[in-house]
Amino acid sequence: MKITLLGTGSPIPDSSRAGPATLVETSDAKLLVDAGRGLLMRLNAAGVVPPFLNGVLVTHLHSDHITDLNDVITTHWVMCPGPVTLHLYGPPGLQEVVNGILAMLGPDIRYRMDHHDDLKWKPQLEVHEVSPGDSFEAGTTVVKVGQTNHRPVEPTIAFRVEADGKSAVLGGDGVPCDGLDEICADADAYVQTVLREDFVKMVPNPRFQEILDYHSTVEQAAQTAKRAGVKTLVLTHYIPMLMPGAEDEWRAIAAAHFDGPIVLGDDLTTVEL
Repeated sequence: MKITLLGTGSPIPDSSRAGPATLVETSDAKLLVDAGRGLLMRLNAAGVVPPFLNGVLVTHLHSDHITDLNDVITTHWVMCPGPVTLHLYGPPGLQEVVNGILAMLGPDIRYRMDHHDDLKWKPQLEVHEVSPGDSFEAGTTVVKVGQTNHRPVEPTIAFRVEADGKSAVLGGDGVPCDGLDEICADADAYVQTVLREDFVKMVPNPRFQEILDYHSTVEQAAQTAKRAGVKTLVLTHYIPMLMPGAEDEWRAIAAAHFDGPIVLGDDLTTVEL
């Protein structure tokens, strides 16, 4: 199993980091988790194009996690030589979002079908709204759905990908909770979005400081990993941005609570299990 951090940025624009997105590759599946800004450039750099995807997994419907879902849908459609279904998995509400995206893309879909004689089908999409306790398969790869706490954003979910004797949990946004501990239990890798509480508190902006209410700190992510018996902790979606050369400082904060390997870094950082 291979995990690639396609986008490690946050809602704050960063010229060096794409928005939240992670690729999980197993022996017979390629799964995209979330679709932040700049995703397709990073996906291409990882050697994958949308027609190769076996599924798009959405942890929640905050805009920074679905900004480029329209680009995934369009590019999958125009690159496939025939009508191929793109499977989308996410919490209740995902169908409404996809309906809106298709409405927005309506003129573009019409233009392309009018121009290309061989393009006789619209985007082929199947939306699966899933809830904690559900599971689904992509080939021999099994994906389990867990509960997270990102309130007042509801519902939000985590995904546990299992294949070839390995497991990886994609936690999405949120603070520690029993559901997250459960889905992370004994995982080989746990990917979690994190913030630095000390840095956030330095910004004299109430709206910015309010993000502390519903995002895991570096310390909390490490504590979750330790409680759940996770083998490797992977940090992403850095708030505020992870500055060049600061990786060891962030890693040391996590290491005070978790004694396993801790991975963080630039876009396209990879972890092989």
